[in-house]
Amino acid sequence: MTRVTKGDFGHIAYQRKVAIIRSVIMGIITVGLFLTGLILTKTNKNIFSIVAALGCLPLGWSVINLIMYFKAIPLTEGSYDKIKQHAGDLNMIYDLSLTSEKSTFNVGAITVLEKNIAGFTEDKNMDIKDCQDHIKNQISLSKYHDYSIRIFSNVDDYCKRLDELEKLRASHGVDPKAIEEAWVPGTIQTVSGILKSISL
Repeated sequence: MTRVTKGDFGHIAYQRKVAIIRSVIMGIITVGLFLTGLILTKTNKNIFSIVAALGCLPLGWSVINLIMYFKAIPLTEGSYDKIKQHAGDLNMIYDLSLTSEKSTFNVGAITVLEKNIAGFTEDKNMDIKDCQDHIKNQISLSKYHDYSIRIFSNVDDYCKRLDELEKLRASHGVDPKAIEEAWVPGTIQTVSGILKSISL
């Protein structure tokens, strides 16, 4: 199974597989330890049972993680193919699931250029305004202000916006991918870096 890093297309599907495999393995080990102790000692009051009980903690975390990834809505391949044709040399981030205290915002694709943030969602139930406000609040914590933030629900409208941003990028001679690659850990994250870090 080829690793798909956060921000790349297919990340959510990859993490679902990882979470399933991890949960199954943890479950087998936990149950196996408990049964081993029960068979060897004829009682559940043994060291194996204690270790198995402790093993339930990471198992529980893994199952919760699995549920969260299955609730997330990844970008469909059809939309990805369309977006890719219009992205040009913009730095695209895919399959984000941004969590707040009250809600989860599924953003299939997003890009940042200068003070423009443009995203696309296929989550029909998502409150777009709340998502935009959430992004605004999160980046403001790192002193990023006055950004134009637009989340689209129509892929064709989003592609038109990408065309506009690509023209802007070319006219200003900006290389957003190089900017991301030049970021030094320990310094203030780029806006794109923040968006990835606050995602599932």
